[in-house]
Amino acid sequence: MRHVTAFAAAMIVAAGAAAASGYDQREMSGEALRKALTGRTINLNTPLGGLPISFRADGTMWGTAGSLASYVGSERDRGRWWITADQLCQRWNTWLGGQSYCFKLRQRGATVHWRRNDGLSGVATITR
Repeated sequence: MRHVTAFAAAMIVAAGAAAASGYDQREMSGEALRKALTGRTINLNTPLGGLPISFRADGTMWGTAGSLASYVGSERDRGRWWITADQLCQRWNTWLGGQSYCFKLRQRGATVHWRRNDGLSGVATITR
């Protein structure tokens, strides 16, 4: 259950960073990450359903789990996001056990490859 939550949250974050489009693969860094995420709602499409997360300019984020609620532990959650050392970092109040995680993101067109600071990695696509 925790891995599904971690995967879902990381994929959403990565999808948001992909909003700055381009077809070459490049690592997203500080200001590009902030621009790609701020004010956007990113919807992660998983085999188990969608999970939208909204990133606000004040550094807060919120998500609604929908059909994934039984996997993440609650229907909704709020948290904080920030950029540190060219990584997107986030901490949910309850999802992911309230732990902080940071992500390196690489963009290739509409696809973002992400690697979390604990080694978990995956691919996300852009949703608007």
